Amino acid sequence: MSGNGGAGRISLPEIDSTNAEGFRRAPALAGPTWILAGVQTAGRGRRARPWSSPLGNFHGTLVLKPTEPPETVALRSFAAALALRDAFVHLTGLASAFALKWPNDVLCNGGKIAGILLESQGLNGPAPVLCIGIGVNLLAAPDASQIETGAVPPVSLLQETGLRITPEAFLDALAPAYARWEATFTAEGFAPLRETWLSHAARLGLPIRARTGTETREGTFQTIDAQGNLILRTQAGTLAIPAAEVFF
Repeated sequence: MSGNGGAGRISLPEIDSTNAEGFRRAPALAGPTWILAGVQTAGRGRRARPWSSPLGNFHGTLVLKPTEPPETVALRSFAAALALRDAFVHLTGLASAFALKWPNDVLCNGGKIAGILLESQGLNGPAPVLCIGIGVNLLAAPDASQIETGAVPPVSLLQETGLRITPEAFLDALAPAYARWEATFTAEGFAPLRETWLSHAARLGLPIRARTGTETREGTFQTIDAQGNLILRTQAGTLAIPAAEVFF
């Protein structure tokens, strides 16, 4: 499994953020394109948090120009998570080690090994752009002291499996994996992605905490719905949560 899954590839030694570069380059791109950076100087995660981006880890963005409504476009975070898991399993052979944490993290042996950040501009307009930013701890993970209390501890692929995978080799596995899920999504919609995602979901059927802004809700992670919302069964009833930080 190699190549870019029909997408272009731009490799840069150093950049502020692959998503930011994706938006800058989007007007000139003829089709789906991966941007890979050796180092990011201003990488970011969800809620504009800094994302540690040392040399040897994977820092990449897939630039797409989707024409669906924004709520449909957003479901590509699940395509990205599934593609990441496929790439990890292909490269390691360790299917049981990798799980998916709602909304957009990949876990290895219970620790966070990868994160996904979707950013968009101009959806529903004449020049829509979606940047799917992906960070993978291939060689190094942030120090546990840098993460929030109660958050999933970060791990690296090297530390968990002993394997040294280059960012280029990782993209050789990830790009075609993403292309397959993109093809499924555009042909069949979210249902097959939802079903497969749930089959690899971390803590499904178990208690979790979901924090939205200042409010934290506790309950059982029941499923995700057809819109990708987290369905949480609480003492007060069943809630559909569109966005939250999840703690185990």
